[in-house]
Amino acid sequence: MTPESNGLQAFFEDVVTHCFRAHTAVDDPELTGYVAGMLAHFSAAEQLYPLQDAEGQPVRSLGLMLMASDPVHGRASSFDEERKVRKHIGDFALFSTGMYPENTHRYAEDATFTELVRTGKESYYIVSQFDLFEYAKEAALFAKLTEQFDTCRYGLTKVSETLSQMNGPKLLM
Repeated sequence: MTPESNGLQAFFEDVVTHCFRAHTAVDDPELTGYVAGMLAHFSAAEQLYPLQDAEGQPVRSLGLMLMASDPVHGRASSFDEERKVRKHIGDFALFSTGMYPENTHRYAEDATFTELVRTGKESYYIVSQFDLFEYAKEAALFAKLTEQFDTCRYGLTKVSETLSQMNGPKLLM
């Protein structure tokens, strides 16, 4: 993590923690830290669409993302790849439905708001089932994200409102 992204992570942790405490029942540093990290990660626009099609173009279709996560009938080369893609789908769904609920059609070309929410929860659930070896520590976090997806999504709408009300970098000081 670069110093800039570390500072961005800390900034998002402050905003997410404040908004989640003020507007939801979530006071869980692990959960708010994860959501803040997701925001810092997606602050680089290319991170929204890391999957590419055969022509090297970013995959913007939720259906194609799901196909890319399938290790049996799709493009995922392993169950580790399935987990990685499903984690991204969960993050993508939470980010787009929480930060920009009015524009979800712009983020996933073929999915409605409701489909993104359902698929986000499902993807986090699948990730939570990877509960062995190197993934054992994170499994409980993804189970919480599954259970509290709607609450986190609502908290992110408050984060979005807070960020849009900021007047330049004054809050950063």
